[in-house]
Amino acid sequence: MPLEMGLDTFGDVTHDAQGRPVPHAQVIRDLVDEAVLADELGVDFFGVGEHHREDFAVSAPETVLAGIATRTQRIKLGSAVTVLSSDDPIRVYQRFATLDALSGGRAEIILGRGSFTESFPLFGFDLEDYELLFNDKLSLIASLLRDEKVSWQGQTRPPLKGVTVYPRPERGTIPTWIGVGGSPESVIRAVSHEMNLMLAIIGGAPQRFRPYVDLYFEAHEKMGTDPKPIGVHSPGHVGPTDEEAKERFFPGYKAMHDRIGAQRGWPPLSREAFEREVSHGAMNVGSPETVARKIAATAKALKLDRFDLKYSAGPVPHEVHMDGIRLYGEKVIPMVRDILEG
Repeated sequence: MPLEMGLDTFGDVTHDAQGRPVPHAQVIRDLVDEAVLADELGVDFFGVGEHHREDFAVSAPETVLAGIATRTQRIKLGSAVTVLSSDDPIRVYQRFATLDALSGGRAEIILGRGSFTESFPLFGFDLEDYELLFNDKLSLIASLLRDEKVSWQGQTRPPLKGVTVYPRPERGTIPTWIGVGGSPESVIRAVSHEMNLMLAIIGGAPQRFRPYVDLYFEAHEKMGTDPKPIGVHSPGHVGPTDEEAKERFFPGYKAMHDRIGAQRGWPPLSREAFEREVSHGAMNVGSPETVARKIAATAKALKLDRFDLKYSAGPVPHEVHMDGIRLYGEKVIPMVRDILEG
């Protein structure tokens, strides 16, 4: 099968032509238009992230994806990611089964613990239970995806005995990925639950994740199971030329990086550091030819089945997103597949 090519967004709050923040409601409507364009251009997957902060507009990805489902025909639709630790696995399953019905079987789930923790106090969870919550809830949703009648017992909720959860997906299950940011334990979780592996590579050379890919195949071999698809989620932007792409993407990316970094003790992002990430790291920013070569190299090094470009970055305007999506669909995707086939 050819490499699947997707797009991810966190619904970052964009700026208008006067540099003013766009209201959350308009950001969400713009995001739907971006997904519709991606569908028209033949992009394979569109992922929407979950956040509970002022600088991101989407807190309910499945609702946004349901809206997208009614305006698209073929593109697969999923989360990027669903923060399972602070959610209810049964409700997650039901929401995605509903999305699967609305989209005609195009729903996918990407599960993760998320890189932000606002959802824990918001929904009444203790951060000290971070690992317990994720492991317990992952076990439950794996049972829901695998079995029609579920009997399950864990530590974070009462047991289930022969329960069937509705609606049932027409395919019997929903393709599900585990997002991995650099933990070998998460790779093993994906193998043990027979889920797809999504590597979130947001900094440094993508090739440094090859040991996780090797671990994934080795663990499947030891368990006697067949490997599932492997994907990568990485940031980037496609512009007409290398320089124009960087000029369009850098200000918004820096604004996002520095805003989050101020809360986490990071130094401000310099232009030199950005340029290093573009030339040698995970950043896929440049002309269609430059981005295509970089994606193809990552796909070869990590034996990928899917690559998702995280195209949103802070206040980068909607119009810039649309142009980048158009270049990604019309030029980058065919170039990547030509390189890999050659």
